[in-house]
Amino acid sequence: MNLPNRLTLLRIVMIPLIVLIVLFPFAQFNIYIGHFSIEHIDLSYRNVVILVLFAMASFTDFLDGYIARKHNLVTSLGKFLDPIADKLLVNTMFIVFAWQGIIPVVAVLVMLWRDTAVDAIRMIASQKGRVMAAGYLGKVKTVAQMVTIILILLNNLPFELYSLPVSDLMVWFSTFISLISGISYFLQAKDILLESK
Repeated sequence: MNLPNRLTLLRIVMIPLIVLIVLFPFAQFNIYIGHFSIEHIDLSYRNVVILVLFAMASFTDFLDGYIARKHNLVTSLGKFLDPIADKLLVNTMFIVFAWQGIIPVVAVLVMLWRDTAVDAIRMIASQKGRVMAAGYLGKVKTVAQMVTIILILLNNLPFELYSLPVSDLMVWFSTFISLISGISYFLQAKDILLESK
């Protein structure tokens, strides 16, 4: 297994570690997780650790692709695992936030439905010999989702200092751009999806 694929697997392995840190009942084991304050905003050290792990996992996404392209190490396994690792990382974070009551469940459902529909469209298109690469809207969606996750983990800092609900707005922007990019994929493959045979 080459280095880019190992980095992709590392990203996948980091996902349950992040979930474990989120869900682990530290208080039941008399483990105190401290926090620090920036003016009137509290930020838990747990969130800081999760943010660091998320940032590392996100960086491996850039790094594995860069190494694979630069050294001609692109493999079928990498093409298969990389998008799965990306969606597992981002969607897991959103599911955890919804479970914690931080973001609306409906926003997460729309993003999950979009990803499922796009995967199905890509699979059908592939069977017909058409490759559907990630478009501009898909890349905007990914960046928006990652920025949203970072802001949530930072308790909306620095915008919270000025009472600006940027993290909330980013949740809905990510949801909207997910929906629009999903519609874009459908329109690109409409001739295949709606053919009678």
